[in-house]
Amino acid sequence: MIALSLSEIRDLTGGAVHGTDSPEAVVVDGPVTTDSRDCGPGSLYVARIGETADGHDYVEAAAAAGAVAALTSRPVAGVPCVVVDDVQTAFGRLARGVVDRAPDLTVVAVTGSSGKTSTKDLLAQVLATAGETVAPVNSLNGEIGVPLTVCRVTPATRFLVAEMGARGIGHLAYLTTIAPPDVSVVLNVGVAHVGEFGSKEAVAQAKGELVEALRPEGLAVLNADDPEVAKMRSRTQARVVTVGRSADADIRAVDVRLDARSRATFTAVTPGGSAEVALNVSGAHHVGNALAVVATALECGMRLADVATALSTARSASRWRMEVHERSDGVTVVNDAYNANPDSMHAALEALATIGQGTRRTWAVLGEMLELGELSRTEHERVGRWVAELGTHRLVVVGAGATALADGAVRAGGPTEVSRVADSDEAYELLESQLRPGDVVLLKSSRDAGLRWLGDRLASIEAPA
Repeated sequence: MIALSLSEIRDLTGGAVHGTDSPEAVVVDGPVTTDSRDCGPGSLYVARIGETADGHDYVEAAAAAGAVAALTSRPVAGVPCVVVDDVQTAFGRLARGVVDRAPDLTVVAVTGSSGKTSTKDLLAQVLATAGETVAPVNSLNGEIGVPLTVCRVTPATRFLVAEMGARGIGHLAYLTTIAPPDVSVVLNVGVAHVGEFGSKEAVAQAKGELVEALRPEGLAVLNADDPEVAKMRSRTQARVVTVGRSADADIRAVDVRLDARSRATFTAVTPGGSAEVALNVSGAHHVGNALAVVATALECGMRLADVATALSTARSASRWRMEVHERSDGVTVVNDAYNANPDSMHAALEALATIGQGTRRTWAVLGEMLELGELSRTEHERVGRWVAELGTHRLVVVGAGATALADGAVRAGGPTEVSRVADSDEAYELLESQLRPGDVVLLKSSRDAGLRWLGDRLASIEAPA
């Protein structure tokens, strides 16, 4: 973090200092964290009040671990604190103060209904070859996650990649006040979280806030293959670069090929030349993500050849996103169960078909897609039809909330054999009794459905404590 005294933090947040008579002498120059276990020398502990725990109960533990101060909503005896009315709001103000103290920092904001984290991971690895880069760990993309990421910026940081998620109108507009973007990347507009937004049109309205936040000298990177995203050109005064497979995209992919693990090789065509890219991540949908990375990296001053080289060595950095595990018995486990919506389900099922290549037996082990509201049954049935249409051999539907997946597959006919199981344990027993060498198993569901743990179990990965 950029070093800040307690008096500076007080001024940034509008709080009051308690627990020390010399706030200018207390300097935060270590990690800023909401987890007391992550504190170390020079840390600032942010005491959130969550649904199940009150962070104020851990202030003393944070101090014992090395934290020099805490951001709180009430004083804690014996520990220097900046006391504010609302910790979350104050944390955002603190993070904005960090950005403002890094004048040479380029901020890249990434959003989309799906693919945000994978794109962020690729982009961070590419930009890191050109300068110190800070990006979120896993999917820290909300009102707390963005400040946590921003507060990792140091005086030497050149690039900040901020993944930004939204669950309603105004969310992205708020996040961009914390980390005002120089480059805004919008990947797609789908029906993920439509149960919260109310409609796909509302999702598009919310995602477009990211380009509205740009200054005229900024850059909007828009997916030319998504009509809702392409229309966002009219919502910004900044320059626009479109990416995609469309012939009229400013940066496009041609000659796309997939290998046996569904990893894409393609030629990236830009106004300044072309370059061959060979991705190390599985799924044809990553081509669009990679093109967004190309556009952003070029804007950040990188040479196309260097971007292509870095993209070709980049790997997935976040768990449970198209993880491909080869078991010793010849079974391939594809764990893509961090989250799910109809678009990401379709992309994962297409990757499964590619990996199976028509000669291997393919299994789709699918759970519920959450937050779809009134569209839930229709969208689950649609995914079930895709399972059958793509020629998947076996469908295992896990949990009562996902039964419409099975209904859709059955109505579509085709070669798919459908099994319905109550939970992950029953799914594991079924799979382990029937899997055979050469089979490919895809696991996909929304995070709270828990299939990522089933994927780890099948791949013999020890679950975290």
